[in-house]
Amino acid sequence: MFRSIGAKSRLRPVAAAAILGMTALGLSACGSSGSSAADEGSATSGNVTWWGWTPQPSGAERYIAAFNKEYPDIKVTYKQLTIDGWNAALKPALASSSGPDIYDINPGVRMDDFSSFAADLTPAMAKSLGSDWKSKVSPIGVDGLTTKSGKLAAISVGSTYSGSLWTNKNLFDQYHLTPPKTVDEWVNVCGVFKKNGIKCFVQGAAQVAFNRDTLQAISNSIEPGVWNKASTGDTKWTNPTIVKALTTWKRLFADGIMQDGALGVQQYPDANNEFMSGKSAMVMMGTWYMQYATTAGMTPAISAAGVANPKPFPIVPIPFPAASGAGSSDFALSGDSDYGLAVNNKSKVKAAATTFATWLGTSKAGQQEVANVLNDIPALKGIAPNWDTIPMTDRSAQQPSVQKLIDQAATVTEPRLGLVSSDLSTAFGVASTTVAEGKASPEQAAQTLQSSAEAAGLKFK
Repeated sequence: MFRSIGAKSRLRPVAAAAILGMTALGLSACGSSGSSAADEGSATSGNVTWWGWTPQPSGAERYIAAFNKEYPDIKVTYKQLTIDGWNAALKPALASSSGPDIYDINPGVRMDDFSSFAADLTPAMAKSLGSDWKSKVSPIGVDGLTTKSGKLAAISVGSTYSGSLWTNKNLFDQYHLTPPKTVDEWVNVCGVFKKNGIKCFVQGAAQVAFNRDTLQAISNSIEPGVWNKASTGDTKWTNPTIVKALTTWKRLFADGIMQDGALGVQQYPDANNEFMSGKSAMVMMGTWYMQYATTAGMTPAISAAGVANPKPFPIVPIPFPAASGAGSSDFALSGDSDYGLAVNNKSKVKAAATTFATWLGTSKAGQQEVANVLNDIPALKGIAPNWDTIPMTDRSAQQPSVQKLIDQAATVTEPRLGLVSSDLSTAFGVASTTVAEGKASPEQAAQTLQSSAEAAGLKFK
């Protein structure tokens, strides 16, 4: 991510002639439609529609504006859909002939659901970065977006990582508190906030994916790597570390860390709005929250949370408090490509859509925009945020912590979503909810995860 990526000539956006020549590399065989260059449209002009749950519209507008400086005749229209409404909207659209030309996709369940509609973008990557293109981008962004048959279903724009909490620095300073390094410290901190009428921590425990993030972070704070081993069948989900993680999850509810009514709250928009409105001192969010360390990112987010005359406040990431031991100043993260851009095989402007997807995911100009928005950690190695151009609410307090988060994310190999099947995703919801409600013991919930993994076909050693 911060290493040299070789010859600068490799970094130029895909030229029109290069894209038009992709058929020589077999682009016509990318998908079942058997389309040819003649019906893919122009590589340098056309009207392209892009559907995504991320980035925020302001980020997408920045990407498109920068793209249009090089490709003024390709008009890209971005439509943001909600995470919860994604499947219901996208599936019928892709099945028809009027679906988006480009759509977001990420590792795990959405790859299972939507990769079959996507063109193979391997030739586009080779044209843009050369035959050794895999050495120039983040491996974690390639692995999770490649099908079992070897098709690159989408070009990663950047990666996100979970395993961190974000704190409202103003509230911690106001009550002279230090961010907790352990769960015990966390309980004490929450006690002080509650005495002063401040919610300590907020999480949308009704949104299962974020419960999984929290459980994985807790597990890694106990013994790093066990969660990943269970995901690959190298240990069972009934491993004592997983059981202890579920026990600690229960403690978040029992000891007053988790807010009242958490099981009926969504992470987005509910928990996000609680934190952005200044009503809660901490929230469980990953690197995608970096964008709100900027005044440009936070101001509209506070406004969207219902605050009139929004005033940005400094948010600072901290490692997830340890369930055992003294805690660490290092982040224990897991991650994947946040999203990749997939090109619809039925698109009538496939060449122009490929131009945009390739530019955003592989060009230096596109990836610098991604880095500066701070929504994702760029897929292209060697690209870092240009801090001098990024206004922050409190640079001295925020930049070192955010930079440390970025640096440590660059070393992560543990997936966040890539190994999660639909069945196991459902099981995480059952396990986390039943333990929190007291309807299942941590041991019983761990067995639920194990049984679901086995039913999904995972073989254990």
